[in-house]
Amino acid sequence: MNEQLSEVEQQTTPGTDEKKPDWQPLSSIQRRIVGVLVEKAKTTPDAYPMTLNALTNGCNQKSNRSPQMNLKPEQIEEALEDLRAMGAVAEVQGGGRVAKFRHYMYEWLGVDKFELAVMTELLLRGEQTVGELRGRAARMEPIADLAALRPILRSLIDKRLVVSLTPEGRGQVVTHGLYKERELSELTTKFESYTAESSESDEGDTSESPRTVSAPRPRSRDATSEEIASLKEQVSLLQDEVSDLKQRLAKLEAMIQ
Repeated sequence: MNEQLSEVEQQTTPGTDEKKPDWQPLSSIQRRIVGVLVEKAKTTPDAYPMTLNALTNGCNQKSNRSPQMNLKPEQIEEALEDLRAMGAVAEVQGGGRVAKFRHYMYEWLGVDKFELAVMTELLLRGEQTVGELRGRAARMEPIADLAALRPILRSLIDKRLVVSLTPEGRGQVVTHGLYKERELSELTTKFESYTAESSESDEGDTSESPRTVSAPRPRSRDATSEEIASLKEQVSLLQDEVSDLKQRLAKLEAMIQ
């Protein structure tokens, strides 16, 4: 089997297979693993499929991750076994002796490449505003603006893969739906106590709001200006780009040596 499975090759069937998606709630470690596998497949395809060591480093990476983790290879191996049993990942053997792992998230979730980019950012970082999500997911797939993101979110919400924690509009907060029941309950309860924000959409979108699980954003967000929020988002995106460039530079240096 050719271990260099490109992202294009993985996109040939998602969303067209009549087989019902197999997804189910995942543990925090399992979510981190599948998020890393998809992220690396999209951003650094030359390093994909991934070895156990590379996957451990990706899970413990300091950038593009929330919360920070310090997982051991044994923990990754145990979670991988469960994910393999679920049909979410597979072990592949290439020309070398080291086992490598790939994801089956297109089929497992029943999503297209844009939906998977959005899901990946939510799996790697948890709840975030749609503005933050758009910028971060765009590093994996071209999502031009919030108007382009909203139909993607609506589709994922209909599939129960995304949960809207606040009403659609300025500062809307969303997260993924792969939490265990207790985790999701605690998260939605946290947002239930917040005061409602204006339901006016980010870019004048007056269409019907997608299905929401709980309500409004925190008071602390009401006091934050759009300019400050935009600057924070830009800084975060720049940090992501620098991190990706550092990883690519390290690989080039290793090849030269």
